[in-house]
Order: sequence, then C-alpha cells, then structure tokens
Amino acid sequence: MDLFDKCNFDLLNKVRDLGIYPYFHCLESRQGAVVTMEGKRMIMLGSNNYLGFTEDNSVVEAGINALKKYGTGCSGSRFLNGTLDLHLQLEKELAEFTGYEEAMCCSTGFQTNLAIISAICGKSDYILNDRENHASIYDACRLSYATVLRYKHSDMEDLEAKLQTIPESAGKLIITDGVFSMRGDICKLPEICRLAEKYGARVMVDDAHGFGVLGKGGRGTASHFGLTDKVDITMLTFSKSLASIGGCMLTSHRVADYVRHVSRPFIFSASMTPASTATSLRALHRLIEDDKRPERLNNIAAYFRQQLKAKGIKIIEAPTPIVPIFTYNTLDTLYFGKALFDAGVYVNPVIAPACVEGECLLRTTLMATHTEPVIDEAAEIIAKILKKGVKLPKA
Repeated sequence: MDLFDKCNFDLLNKVRDLGIYPYFHCLESRQGAVVTMEGKRMIMLGSNNYLGFTEDNSVVEAGINALKKYGTGCSGSRFLNGTLDLHLQLEKELAEFTGYEEAMCCSTGFQTNLAIISAICGKSDYILNDRENHASIYDACRLSYATVLRYKHSDMEDLEAKLQTIPESAGKLIITDGVFSMRGDICKLPEICRLAEKYGARVMVDDAHGFGVLGKGGRGTASHFGLTDKVDITMLTFSKSLASIGGCMLTSHRVADYVRHVSRPFIFSASMTPASTATSLRALHRLIEDDKRPERLNNIAAYFRQQLKAKGIKIIEAPTPIVPIFTYNTLDTLYFGKALFDAGVYVNPVIAPACVEGECLLRTTLMATHTEPVIDEAAEIIAKILKKGVKLPKA
C-alpha cells in the first residue's frame, strides 16, 4: 500500500464539487464585528475575539512599540536565550489578576496544553477527560503516556464511576474545558472539585473560552464559581480575549517550577514574539481598565439568542458568547455555512470529528463590540437562509 493512498479525501472532493466548501476564507481587514472578506462586507459571527481588543488602538500600538524595541523575534526558547522582561511581566500580572501563585507562558494555546499535561502526567498516572474537551488536551494525553479515561460530557455520575476504578495509590488528574468551545456550555466545576477532593485527584481547567468571559472582571471559570483555590491548574490562551497569540499555565510555584524544567514542548519551542507578548499584556490592562466589558459581551450574546429564538431558530442554550445553531448533518451544515457567507454573515460550520455526526451545528460567537442593529441584521439573514432550507446543486 502506498503511504499517500489515504490522501484521497472523498468527502472533501464531493463538497467542492457541490460548491459548498466553507473553509479558509480570506480576511482582508481587522477582525472586528464587521469585516472585509474576499472583497465583501461580512458580519463576523465566527471569531473568538470576544472582547474586541484586536481592533483596540492601544493594543495595536503596544505591538508596534515592542517590535521597535525588541525586534521581530526571540530566536530561541525561554529555557535558553528567549526570555524577555516582557514575558516575566506578563506572567507576574496574569498570576496577580487571577489569584494564582505563578504563571508560565507558552507560544500557543495548543502548545500550552501539551507542555502542562505531558510534564505533569506519566505512565503510572490516570487522566479523566470530559468527552468534549479540546483536541489539544487529547493530543497532550498521548504525549503523557498516562492512562486516559473519558467520561460522558458533564456527567458527574460517570466521572465518579471512573474515579472509583482507579487505584488509590495512582496519580489522578481531572481535566475539563471551562467553557466548551463547540456548545458554549460551562463545566460543572463545583461537582468536579468535590469529586477530586473525595478521590484524591487534582483538577485542571482549560479556560481558553472562559477567560475574559466569565468570573469577576473576566477572571474565568474558577472565579465564576468562587473556586480558584480548588483548581490546581488553569490554562489560558491569548488568541481569544487577549487578542494575540500564546497561552499560559496558572498554578502554584512548585508545579510551575517543575513544568518549566521538564516540559519538552516548553523547553524546545521558541518563546512568544515580543509583539505577541506586548499585545497580550496591553489587552490584559484594557480588561482591567474596562472590567464591565465581559458583562457587555454576555448581554449582547443574550440579545442575539433572544432574536434567534423569536424567529423560531433552534439553538443550544448556554450563558456564554458561543451560540450554536442546530443543523444536524454534514452536508446541510456546509450548505448553510456557504449560503450565509454568500449572504454576508460569517459563521463556523462544525462537522465531525469536531462533533458527532447527527449533531452538526453552526457555531456563532459574539464580541463585546457587536451592536444591536448589526445583530438584528445578522439574525434576519440567518432566519431567512435557514427557513429556505437546503437546495443542494447536483454534483
């Protein structure tokens, strides 16, 4: 068998032949509430720029100033020659803001999960994963060589049943998304922390979609539940609410020091660029300065949900800026995604393996910078397209 035989992607070819391929559209402007994509005006309902800071002039200026002072890159890993005073300042301020002892920054969010989990867990340990955790968590689990037990999504009875099967002497880590990226629902953190204490497990929360959205002043899922002292590790990404790229681990001094010295993804990767670090830091300052922005974000998301429901559109209910619309099967989902794009609304069509076949959806996301008139326009277009139904061309 030829190694490349697997590269014949039948579904991809079929979708392209039908003219409903919806991915890799080209953005030609800043990523705001309304953007320019491929020469046309587009209402952006497919971005994770929750607080709208990618357009903030002070955030942009911070990146420019860092380029001028430090140059374009760090040329190496944090472990050797790649640590800037900016990195240390960002880590210090993130730890102070969230209430943790220490932060450790990585170059991407995906790498952050790889760095944490592969260092903390080993062959004799057990990881308990919510089935809907992010793909980076699952890849990190493979790197760790730990035994992975998946529990049903937000099913605390199933989680406890799995915990009961693990030897008492084994190391145990429960990992959950804070806000689940596809459905927008919030994890059952109080129950998770209770079970962790009962069975001697540690808790890690991937708060990529919770930071800047939930909690006091946007401090995240643990803050939302008042459980920062019960969550051993929180992971953040900077590519969403902090309008940049990168990620960090929030934890104790002891754990951070250990991971910093044994984590291969951290030690053998180049550090965050000066511009990325500076924009993340300035976005954090903007969040602190404008601590009502998360509230405005969630208010506009609630308004959008209200508009969709009033028009008879079936959505997944969740109190976050992620508003998923049911479309069920793959071809219908891709058709609607392309039809909405043609009508001037950008959404994310979600199909397997990002979800189970039969539960496909259009993932829409809000920003604090969306206005009610823009939301009204988008909701009207969405209702019109979905009510027309699917009219697939012949391949």
